[in-house]
Amino acid sequence: MTALSAPPKTAPPPGFRHTSTGARKWKRRFPLLPALVFTIAVTQLPFVATLVISTFQWNILKPGERHFVGLSNFAFVFTDERLRTAVLNTIVLTSSVVFVSVVLGLGLAMLLDRRFVGRGLARTMLIAPFLVMPVAAALLWKHAIYNPDYGLLNGTLNAVYRLFGADNGPTIDWVSSYPMPAVVVSLVWQWTPFMMLILLAGLQAQPGDVLEAARVDGASAMATFRHITLPHLRQYIELGCLLGTIYVVQTFDAVYTITQGGPGSRTTNLPYEIYLTMFRKYEYGEAAAAGVVVVLGSIVIATFALRTIASLFREEVSR
Repeated sequence: MTALSAPPKTAPPPGFRHTSTGARKWKRRFPLLPALVFTIAVTQLPFVATLVISTFQWNILKPGERHFVGLSNFAFVFTDERLRTAVLNTIVLTSSVVFVSVVLGLGLAMLLDRRFVGRGLARTMLIAPFLVMPVAAALLWKHAIYNPDYGLLNGTLNAVYRLFGADNGPTIDWVSSYPMPAVVVSLVWQWTPFMMLILLAGLQAQPGDVLEAARVDGASAMATFRHITLPHLRQYIELGCLLGTIYVVQTFDAVYTITQGGPGSRTTNLPYEIYLTMFRKYEYGEAAAAGVVVVLGSIVIATFALRTIASLFREEVSR
């Protein structure tokens, strides 16, 4: 008696599995479609409108003389002396704030990485400057600290002079005498907690067995920091520098509130120069072109930041 043979299995038609997989992917992504459309409408449409405006010679005081000029506004952006000064000020301001904030943030992160009484309170107090609104922080530094008549700096300086027998110390107008350092210090005060949080997360992600092995081998604290901790923190430092650069390069509040770009355009950065071009000169096309250049530069920096974040995630997953 012969056994009944099973019917032969038929292969699925070509493209069947690919079609079903694609349908499942679209089914998962469809609920996100409204958010995607909203994001595009809010972010990309204004940018496209800015691109269009940047190709026109458009002064709002002369509405009848608007005309298409192509890339002339971009040529003006790269050749105008005021904009070149603004670019230089932006580089100096951004690099100074990011560098000093990273160094101070690293020192504070190493202190908070140790156990001591009141560490939670100290961490909360150190984070507080980052939570202050930028305009409020700028007003605080301009009036409560830098003011030559009743500011904290001159008050402290006068108190020190009185300790040594002098009647009064010098009255220094800090904003007028040192405009760029005044803006840099206020921004460092605000951005150091941000760097501290990133680097503290990196310190707490260190493998404990490696640090224990270094202690057992008799490595000093400086050698451990130089050969183990610092290489481990490299990606976190890069991430802090990239994110800090993205945010600080767009600084407007501190410049407008503390110095208003002066004296003599010594603190005028690109965002403030764009503001002056738009609302003082009323040159919409030139301001739009400068804004496009800033956005493209920020996108380049953000691309490197996203790659650094992705590499950090891959490193954490591989552990």
